[in-house]
Amino acid sequence: MAGFSRTLQFMADSNFIDYVKIFCRSGKGGAGSRHYNRTKLNPRGGPDGGDGGKGGDIVLMGNSQLWTLLHLKYRKHVFAGDGVGGSENRSTGRSGDSIVLEVPLGTVAKDAETGEILFEITEEGEKKVLIPGGRGGLGNWHFATSTNQAPQYAQPGEPGIEGWFILELKVLADVGLVGFPNAGKSTLLSVITAAKPEIADYPFTTLVPNLGVVEYRNFKSFVIADIPGIIEGAHEGRGLGHRFLKHIERNAVLLFLIPADSNDHMAEYQTLLSELEAFNPEMLLKQRQVVVSKSDFLDDELKQAIREQMQGVDVMFISAVAQQGLMELKDRLWQLIQAPVD
Repeated sequence: MAGFSRTLQFMADSNFIDYVKIFCRSGKGGAGSRHYNRTKLNPRGGPDGGDGGKGGDIVLMGNSQLWTLLHLKYRKHVFAGDGVGGSENRSTGRSGDSIVLEVPLGTVAKDAETGEILFEITEEGEKKVLIPGGRGGLGNWHFATSTNQAPQYAQPGEPGIEGWFILELKVLADVGLVGFPNAGKSTLLSVITAAKPEIADYPFTTLVPNLGVVEYRNFKSFVIADIPGIIEGAHEGRGLGHRFLKHIERNAVLLFLIPADSNDHMAEYQTLLSELEAFNPEMLLKQRQVVVSKSDFLDDELKQAIREQMQGVDVMFISAVAQQGLMELKDRLWQLIQAPVD
């Protein structure tokens, strides 16, 4: 588990890349052969030209050990191999070599020109063809008939396909931490997981998603993501904008953190909800829990006042530094993760 956490923490350094644009070209199919089986003993032998080989595909494959698209950042051109032409004795040409690009789980492939989402990779070992190679042409023996026993024609191979494509990573995690900058998300992550995000008392300490594994009861575990802090107007691209909101889309449960010293807890919560809804209304359908962080200095009277201000919203009080309420929070998150999806 510690090794897995170290792998997740790799995302926290400057090598975390969640967007690349690459030019891809699949292989062209090999041409069919126009060969005839003619020898001294059989000068009028019939056609026996083989089919051309298929061009290579460009394929994406999910790899759960990858957490960044860094390895593709400088690979701007990806070309698959061409199919080989057919030959005599109806021999099919060799297929062109396909290119398999390993990508992290949560990678979305898009057409760079239209913005159309082509597919998503979400499972270990899952393979999907980004662009197929061209089909090989048929050899001339396919076209022999009773009236044309020596056809001069064989099909050329199909050309490959080329174009620009966008690969975009959306972090896969069970729980996503949502809150304004300096709400205590990184501190909470560092206490309940083995992740070691940068922590400081100023906004935007977290500039990329940090992932950590929470060890739970009876050797169970779940993954939690510290998403860079939201600011008002984030859905319009302000601050870190879409760079982090897209990652929240993949979290099964949203954990809202509001600091105890907030001027208006309910207003802050409503602003967070509004930003998520403006970006993608489906986010509000996710399971969620509201937590007041840094609450070790709150007495029972102040906690009750916050509950009344939150107007019936289910609120929990924790302190990551004082390690108060953390086991109760883990129990609640596990309950939400296991809840059936409507």
